[in-house]
Amino acid sequence: MQDAKASLIARAETPGTNPILSNPVLSNPVLSNADLPLRATFFPLGFPVEITTNSAAVLAAAEQSWRMFRPQFDHPPLRLELGVAEDESDTADPPTPVCRVREHLLTIVADPRNFIACDLRRGFAFGWVTRATAESPLYLRYHFLEAAVLGMLSTLRATALHAACVAPYGRGMLLCGDSGAGKSSLAFAGARSGWTYISDDASYLPLDRDDRLVVGNSHQIRFRDSGVQLFPELEGRSITPRAAGKPSIEVSTLEFPELTTSDSTRVEYIVFLNRRNAATPGLHPFSREAALRWFLQTSLLSAGAADHEAVVRNLVGVQVFELRYTDLDWAVERLEELALTRR
Repeated sequence: MQDAKASLIARAETPGTNPILSNPVLSNPVLSNADLPLRATFFPLGFPVEITTNSAAVLAAAEQSWRMFRPQFDHPPLRLELGVAEDESDTADPPTPVCRVREHLLTIVADPRNFIACDLRRGFAFGWVTRATAESPLYLRYHFLEAAVLGMLSTLRATALHAACVAPYGRGMLLCGDSGAGKSSLAFAGARSGWTYISDDASYLPLDRDDRLVVGNSHQIRFRDSGVQLFPELEGRSITPRAAGKPSIEVSTLEFPELTTSDSTRVEYIVFLNRRNAATPGLHPFSREAALRWFLQTSLLSAGAADHEAVVRNLVGVQVFELRYTDLDWAVERLEELALTRR
C-alpha cells in the first residue's frame, strides 16, 4: 500500500505528467482535500440534491437544468461534489463519456480529466472536469450533471421509466417504446393540441408511493435531430455536443407559453407506440405481462431491486394498449378519444 501511494505521489509531482494538478492550489496529489467552497441545493424532479464545487459555471449549469423545480419529497439530499481543474491546453469538449454500472457503483468517464463516480448505495458522487468542459454547459449538463444525479435518483428515490408522460383531459398516459418509437414527438404534438405535458422520454415512479404517481421534467423537451422534419420551428437549434447515437435538440417549454405543463400526474393508461404496423391502425389491447417485462428490462439501474419491481407491478395494473399509427395528428385524435370515452 505504501509503495502504491509513493508511486502515485511521484507521478503526480513529476512536471508535465499531470495537467490536472497544474493549479498550485490543488497540492494534494489525489485531490482528496481540494477546496470546493461553493454549494447549492437543487430539486430535480422534486428531490433535494446538494452540489459542491469550486466553479460558478457548475452551479450555473445546474441552475439551468433544475431552477424550475420545487421541493416535492422529504428525503435527505443526494450529494455531488464536482471540481473544475485549470487546464489551458483543453479548448474543446472531450469525447462522449462511457457509462458503466457494477453493483452499487456507476462511473461516467470521458477521459482521465473528465469523469464522475457515483456510489448508488450512499447517494454520493464526485468527479473532476476541465475548465473547457465546465464552460460548455450543454455538454456538462447532459453528460455529467444530469447523468450522475438522475442515476442516483433512479436508484434510491424512484424507478426510471423509458416513457413520455402526458395527460389529455387530465388523464395520465405513459407513451412507451424503444428509442425512435416517437415518444417525444407524440408528446409534443399532443401538448400543442391542449394536453398537459409532463415529460418527453423519461418518467419516474417515486418508490415510497403506491398511487401510480409519475414525476418528470416538464420544463424541457429533447428531440432527435430529425424532429425538424415534423416541427419546422426547431430549425437552427443547437445539437447537444457529443450525444453519440442520437443527436438531441433541447427546447425549453417556456418558449411555448400556450403549453400546459405539470411536474407530475397519476397514470391511468399505458400506451406502447408502434409506427411500423400500418396494416391495422388503431388502439389494440396489450399484454400486462409483456408491459411488465419491458419496463423491468429497460429500467437498467434498478434491475433486480425488489422495491423497484413492486412499483412497476403496481403500475401495470392500469389499462395497457398498443397504438399502431403512421400519422401524428391521427394518433393524437385516437388518444384524445381514449381519454374522453373511458371516463
